[in-house]
Amino acid sequence: MIKPILFWLLAMLTAPFFSAVILKVKAFFGGKKGPPILINYYTLFKLFQKGSVYSHSTTFIFKMGPMISLGAAVTALLFLPIAGQPPMFSWHGDVILVLYLLGLGRFFTIAAAMDTASPFEGMGAAREAYFPIICEATLFLTLILFFMLSGELRLSAYFFGNEPLQLWRAAGAPLLFVVIALFIVLLTENTRVPVDDPATHLELTMIHEVMVLDHSGPDLGMIELGSYLKLFFYSTIVARLIWPYDMGNAFVDGALFAVAMLAVYGVVGVTESVMARYRMDKVPKFVLTSFALVFFATIITLEFMK
Repeated sequence: MIKPILFWLLAMLTAPFFSAVILKVKAFFGGKKGPPILINYYTLFKLFQKGSVYSHSTTFIFKMGPMISLGAAVTALLFLPIAGQPPMFSWHGDVILVLYLLGLGRFFTIAAAMDTASPFEGMGAAREAYFPIICEATLFLTLILFFMLSGELRLSAYFFGNEPLQLWRAAGAPLLFVVIALFIVLLTENTRVPVDDPATHLELTMIHEVMVLDHSGPDLGMIELGSYLKLFFYSTIVARLIWPYDMGNAFVDGALFAVAMLAVYGVVGVTESVMARYRMDKVPKFVLTSFALVFFATIITLEFMK
């Protein structure tokens, strides 16, 4: 039981570091030095030292939003096999619970934005409620595919040990479609370019950032930490699929997993450096591409399994 707890704590501690890799990659493409690699830790430390400011028009929902969104991300990591190691909790059907936990965190983030009665935050909340609906369809179709391949509804049945390698052997090349689709979901769920630009300051084009304009101090710190953990969650899934091997040694597996994670975060940084964000009316088509890829992968896999 010590090993799952250790890897869970390492995930909590390293999530801000991996997120800073994206900033470094973007700075490299821009010909800049970029912020220090520990910038996210400095930001979190600074935010948690400050006090929060609340509008008289907000209710307790505004205060609950950051706590529940962070708690949902932390709890989701308890069920995820990090670096191929066993998770802290696992049972049949836990993957459905995890997906709904992430949805719960999103719901309360949206509710907190709506609670401010700000038209800008309401606009961002509407976008946040719309785009992830397509992502959820993609994730559940991916879950159906993995269930057909493994007969299990547990995250550990997909990403623990050599299980990702068994998925590749069972599905073959169509699993490449799933990897690309999950990467699109990663960009969408974490509001990255080309869906959204986390560095923009123009409210009319923002999704997530406009939702947290009224949050400050520890509340904003919890939101930022939750976003780092959520990005870590989706990146872990993609990393385990692109490096599905288990070396049989926790230290070696952890080191190789870190390399795979750096590759995933690096690709996110490259994507944000070479692409511009789409117009809002183009974003649904981009997100729907993930559903189409998983759909074709499922159909092709069914043909192979006959």
